[in-house]
Amino acid sequence: MGLSASGEGLPSRGSVLLALRFYGRELARLRWLTVPAMLLPALGNIGIHYLAPLVVAKLVGRIAGDHGGAGGIGPMLPYILGFAGVLLLAEALWRVGLHCLNRLDARGIEHLYVIGMDELFAKDASFFHDNFAGSLTKRVLSFASRFEDCVDTLTFSVIGSFVPLLFASVVLWQYDPLLVLGLLALIAVTGLCVAPLIRRRQALVARREQAIARVSGHVADSLMNMDTVRSFAAEDREAAEHRSRVAESRRLTLRSWDYGNLRIDTLVAPMSVLTNVLGLVLALSLGAGNKGVEAVVVAFTYYANATRIMFEFNQIYRRLESSMTEAAQFTELLLDPPTVRDPASPEPLVRRAADVRFERVTFAHGGGKPLFEGLDLAVSSGTKIGLVGRSGGGKTTLTRLLLRMTDIDAGRILVGGQDISRLRQADLRSLIAYVPQDPAMFHRTLRDNIAFARPGATDAEIRRAAEAAHVSEFVEALPDGYDTMVGERGVKLSGGQRQRVALARAILRDAPILLLDEATSALDSESEILVQDALWRLMEGRTALVVAHRLSTVATMDRLIVLDRGRIIEQGTHQELLEAEGAYAKLWQHQSGGFLDDTTARAADLH
Repeated sequence: MGLSASGEGLPSRGSVLLALRFYGRELARLRWLTVPAMLLPALGNIGIHYLAPLVVAKLVGRIAGDHGGAGGIGPMLPYILGFAGVLLLAEALWRVGLHCLNRLDARGIEHLYVIGMDELFAKDASFFHDNFAGSLTKRVLSFASRFEDCVDTLTFSVIGSFVPLLFASVVLWQYDPLLVLGLLALIAVTGLCVAPLIRRRQALVARREQAIARVSGHVADSLMNMDTVRSFAAEDREAAEHRSRVAESRRLTLRSWDYGNLRIDTLVAPMSVLTNVLGLVLALSLGAGNKGVEAVVVAFTYYANATRIMFEFNQIYRRLESSMTEAAQFTELLLDPPTVRDPASPEPLVRRAADVRFERVTFAHGGGKPLFEGLDLAVSSGTKIGLVGRSGGGKTTLTRLLLRMTDIDAGRILVGGQDISRLRQADLRSLIAYVPQDPAMFHRTLRDNIAFARPGATDAEIRRAAEAAHVSEFVEALPDGYDTMVGERGVKLSGGQRQRVALARAILRDAPILLLDEATSALDSESEILVQDALWRLMEGRTALVVAHRLSTVATMDRLIVLDRGRIIEQGTHQELLEAEGAYAKLWQHQSGGFLDDTTARAADLH
């Protein structure tokens, strides 16, 4: 089960493992960078924290053996030069490792950004209806950006600490195996004591991340609907809700942090002290003399480094845990596969007659009561069909099924004789120009919004489509003409202007099938008359399915389909249905007959 728009539900173990697999694939794909990026800093740490102190320990042992270094600086010079050489080499290894790490992080993040969007593009329409855009944005960006935190923590704090610890164990073994056994025993005991606390903290961190997702989702929801917030004078109410969510996020964040500080660190701290004391005692027990002095210095230094790792374990785990929990907030969404998927072996698209057939189609929203049961509908190539009826009858659903925004439960939908479920979704939709009731606009220029239907269109083609849809009539009033940014969701344009832009897209698309869902609903009567002209020219020679509540829009179609609760209750021409005095005639009577008759006459002349 994926996370909802509100962020409810903990990331599952499966989502964390999936995030790890994505990150692991990146490390494997970029292994020519991964190996030096992770190994060279660890080797540098060996030089700085273990090899250099070993040189110093031998120097101290030499001094102790010479009773204070009576021989002067000469005998000590090799140790001094060795110390300097080790540090210089370690710094060089670090620089090369960081150079590789920077490129590993950058390339991995870039690829994960692409993967994240590809995974979202593969989702069906219902997925985006169930999730906040702001929450999805945060999750997909965190999925990619957290790769850097995860890799850096592995490099510097995990591999960079535990590989040198292996080196330290080998060196300590040379002095006394008890030094190694004592160190490993205390580390193991600490790990066993901390493990149960870590599992508890995982749940706290997951709840913290959910709270952060709820904050981002509410912010995005409020900002995207700011006009509604202001029109209802709801700024204070929304601000109060925001403060409440932020306070909850702060409470859960502190709770997870305090748990690490007061529980885990409180346990690790005395274990660190015990480790240092044990190392010192074991080293002192090795005996006197230069070998004993050397062992004391080495053991004390190595044990101190080991206890530093133990003490930082909570911080290391916190960073990894936070990274993987945030990444899992995204991968949780991927555990449920898209309900609409391309077939494993799609049929090649054959461009031929653009006829549409619904054969024994059954469909239910969300597994509820079927809207369509055994629906049959045939639309011949080049035929113009009007879909009318009361709200909820299934008109818009038919267009979405034809677009394969969602899949049917039974039956077939054929386009040009091909079952659309056996085609690639992109191939199917290349045959269709769709104008929805509420056209979506990108926060791009007017030209970009029209050209979205066909990115390779020339400027002349874009302008011709704009003129045909009567977009050119308001372009001159825009500050930068076709280069004007229309704002998020097209807020700088009126509803009628957005519909004209959507019609211009459809004209530019030049597809054999037209789906118009209330395409003129936001136009005034005068604008509708102008746009009807463009629509009739656009529909000429094409198969058209037009959804309309305003019957004047479809009165002159070749055939009208009257839908009621998912059933076709009437069909025929406008005149035939009026003479039948059925459901369509009643709908007609509820609208202005004079207006419709005038519009019908004008449309008939154009037709």
